[in-house]
Amino acid sequence: MKKIFTIVFVILIAVSGIWFWWKFYYTYSDGNRTGLLQKFSHKGNIFKTYEGELVMSSIVATGNQPIASEKFYFSVSEPTLGEKLKEYEGKKVILVYKQKNGTLPWRGDSEYIVDSVRLVEP
Repeated sequence: MKKIFTIVFVILIAVSGIWFWWKFYYTYSDGNRTGLLQKFSHKGNIFKTYEGELVMSSIVATGNQPIASEKFYFSVSEPTLGEKLKEYEGKKVILVYKQKNGTLPWRGDSEYIVDSVRLVEP
């Protein structure tokens, strides 16, 4: 009986570890988003994280004015990248991100974690 309990316990720990890795560390998707960096902040009560909002225009009128837009919410886990994004607020940027299956408090509020950024020259 003790041997069976030990085997079941080890299996439960292994399954829990695999689930935790899949939920919080497995990269579900990755890609780029281009748009206007509308909002960027450093917030949190215990874990301070960088959170941002990118406005992506799908339809542009004459005079390069966006008509229809969609917001892309993201988090940044690296402080050096966070400071760089603060400088780009109000400018058009390309964000390179990875989407996770879940969020962790020290990584940010969003499933989308930005790895790098490039400024789009006018």
